[in-house]
Amino acid sequence: MSTNQETLPNRLQWNKYHSVRDTILNKTLWIGVPVLLILIQLGIEVFLSGATKELLLKEGGPHETMQAVTMFIAFVMATYLTIRIKGKWLKLWFGIAALASFYVAGEEVSWGQWIFYWDTPEGWSALNDQNETNLHNTSSWFDQKPQILLQIGVLVGGIIIPLLKIFNPAKLPEKFKDIYGDYQLLPTALIALSLKITDTLCDAFHLKFFWRISEVLELYLFYFVALYLYTMIRKHFKATETP
Repeated sequence: MSTNQETLPNRLQWNKYHSVRDTILNKTLWIGVPVLLILIQLGIEVFLSGATKELLLKEGGPHETMQAVTMFIAFVMATYLTIRIKGKWLKLWFGIAALASFYVAGEEVSWGQWIFYWDTPEGWSALNDQNETNLHNTSSWFDQKPQILLQIGVLVGGIIIPLLKIFNPAKLPEKFKDIYGDYQLLPTALIALSLKITDTLCDAFHLKFFWRISEVLELYLFYFVALYLYTMIRKHFKATETP
């Protein structure tokens, strides 16, 4: 029996193992993580004390740390896509994603202040409403307005486009097919949208269920970015990998 014939069953078994592993990983990332996170958050809101919730959701706390780590991972993936992708406009698209992810990751840790605990310079402190070395607490142009754009992006890219791809793909312009997300983005996008609607309703009716819903919403918005970039890597490069 030739060497190729001897190794063929092993190769098929190895490929099957990788296929199962990838399936489990993908389902964990696109449905397991977002669902588990919201269940944990609901448990925090219902069962933990106000002091504990404040500790978890405060500036520089665990939630903001997760946000920063998520966006740093997004930055790495966007940089990878920018370097490897073919086509100038795709490089531009993912290059913008890399710069934006790097900016958000840096802002979330105040460019290292929450890691190394330096004092905010007096002049900058006068400009920053939370006495931190970041930009997003100095103007809405560095905070609320970019977040509104991201929320629109989640609505369009995470809900409308995936649903159109499923039910009416002819409505989507073919020339943008390389950046369209798939159904894997739906759970994260739907939870983020639900959090936004909850935040709006709570403000309108002066209700408070979540301790700091803005931090929870930001975590989902940032996870959406990272998940989108992960799906883009699989879309553009997974199919070209050799076993």
